[in-house]
Amino acid sequence: MTDQPSHSPVVLRHMEKRAADVQLRIADAITSFAGSMKFVYIHAVLFTVWMLLIESNPWPTLTLVVSLEAIFLSTFVMIGQNRQAAFQQSKADHDFVEQEQELKTNTDITRAVHELAKQIHASVVAGRE
Repeated sequence: MTDQPSHSPVVLRHMEKRAADVQLRIADAITSFAGSMKFVYIHAVLFTVWMLLIESNPWPTLTLVVSLEAIFLSTFVMIGQNRQAAFQQSKADHDFVEQEQELKTNTDITRAVHELAKQIHASVVAGRE
């Protein structure tokens, strides 16, 4: 028996939505890879090999490649931030609704307890007379 982490309905809906959209899955995969140490190591090796072995004057081309890569990576970072903000908003909306429902339930229970206390009090007072 494996213990599966339990996710809230908001998280599950968010995961299903992301899994259903090919563009979002691609963006997630790129963002995940670009945010890893594997990405850093691969770039360090590739740029070192390029500068030392492939081109005698790598700086103009290397500058262009690194600039273009930075443009695309910053776009993926912004996509990730937008995704996270949308998820946080959805989670906040869900939590608000849940809290409002809990407040209503607690208020109803408090009123019922108060009513029962009044009835018990009336019964006790009536029993003394």
